[in-house]
Amino acid sequence: MEGEKLMESGGESRVKREWEEIQLDLLMKIVSFMDDRTVIVASGICSRWRNVICSELTRISLSWCTNNMNKLVLSLAPKLTKLRGLTLRQKFEPLLDDDTVETIANNCHDLEDLDLSRNSKLGDPSLSALARGWPNLTKLNISDCSGFSDDGLQFVSSRCRKLKILNLSGCGKAVTHKALKAIGDNCRQLESINLGKCPRVDDAGVMSLVYGCPDLHVVNFGHCFEITDESVIALANNCLHLRSLNLYGCENMTDRAMYALAHSRVKNKDEVLWEPVKTRGEEEGLMNLNISFCKALTPRAVQALCRSFPALHTCSSRPSLIMHGCKKLTSVHCACASQPHRAVRPA
Repeated sequence: MEGEKLMESGGESRVKREWEEIQLDLLMKIVSFMDDRTVIVASGICSRWRNVICSELTRISLSWCTNNMNKLVLSLAPKLTKLRGLTLRQKFEPLLDDDTVETIANNCHDLEDLDLSRNSKLGDPSLSALARGWPNLTKLNISDCSGFSDDGLQFVSSRCRKLKILNLSGCGKAVTHKALKAIGDNCRQLESINLGKCPRVDDAGVMSLVYGCPDLHVVNFGHCFEITDESVIALANNCLHLRSLNLYGCENMTDRAMYALAHSRVKNKDEVLWEPVKTRGEEEGLMNLNISFCKALTPRAVQALCRSFPALHTCSSRPSLIMHGCKKLTSVHCACASQPHRAVRPA
């Protein structure tokens, strides 16, 4: 009996040593097939695994952690030296605090992609920490972080000048004219911005933004009730690479905005003539548009927009022109609807 126990004990010890001594390349190959939660569990098998896994990780999401997130992040941050992408989005009750964000900023200096969305307990100290710690950020999601102010957002834009994707949806207190002007002045490489559910966004702020960010491809103005045609006209005239625009619930929109977008297609074609031939065959112009509940728009203006941008589809197979709540626009159709169906010849 004792011999059997010794054999079992020795066998377990030998297996444990073999796992501990596994080659680095093989260990990271195994880790690449794990989900984020399992990766963290695996890092707890032994100190070597923890050091190796944490030092080699480049992307991780801790959104699955619903308890003691601050404690988990504080224990991991000093070892995540190569981290480039981090998701700390909260699914339920907000847990993350400013001290934890500062600890991450002090240790993970190469971060380029950060998601702090739905962390309503965070305040401007977090924005200050991320601005100082991650000047190379290219993607930032702070949607539904209601504790931030426009001063904090202004400071972030002054330090994180390489931002290309910025999600500010639901940051109503922070997104003001002052903040949008700072973004336009500093973040000249910006390609995508989400300003949905930000009621303080107005035409003056949008103009300051688009004049400074001509490379915008994706813009979300959903539920920005204060903006008018002037915002869309400025966007159409200055952002010639616009591909996706959300105007959901922007009830001040009229046909002027639609015709401005349609005319931008003509202007953009003139620009494309001077680009290398290789790029001319790619899809050009607006490819996604949401004008739901923009009730002042008429079929004539929206149909003109469809003619200018063939990639806008109303057909059920691939809808990219969304018009919910617009009963006057039921007659608008895309190019697919006007093409006759070819008869199928019998074999």
